[in-house]
Amino acid sequence: MLYRYVGPESVRLRALTEPAGTPIRTAADVADFARRERTFASDGASFIVDEAGTLHLAPRRSEHVGCASGRDVLAAGELSMALVRGRWTVTECSNQSTGYCPEPSCFEALAAALDALAIARPAAWTQALVIRRCDSCAQIQVIKEEVFECAVCGHPLAARR
Repeated sequence: MLYRYVGPESVRLRALTEPAGTPIRTAADVADFARRERTFASDGASFIVDEAGTLHLAPRRSEHVGCASGRDVLAAGELSMALVRGRWTVTECSNQSTGYCPEPSCFEALAAALDALAIARPAAWTQALVIRRCDSCAQIQVIKEEVFECAVCGHPLAARR
């Protein structure tokens, strides 16, 4: 499934003025990214998986829509990696992207991208979120206890995306 950006237009426009995410085509690209982005070891990174299945990384506090150059994505979220016995390993990962609100099932796209790079990973998200944008007031909601109702305006939220 492709996810389109559903966040605020002002955020999208501002993010598009920043550099796009770094495409990761080899495990060596992760090392290059880590050297350039000094906070990668401590903060992790924002990521997207583009329509072609390529993983892109950006500094943790950047917008996913900027990382994706405004395009639709197969997956988006946050991840952390570490070198374990000389091999890059994902230590934490989530689908936390309030701009794209990807379903937890988008893990399949991240897993395929990491597997193609021979980067070790967990079997599933270390934190999976269900996120919805309210059609009535445009607020972004993290769904808790399967209550699909906007906490701001009370409008019902879609159970499925």
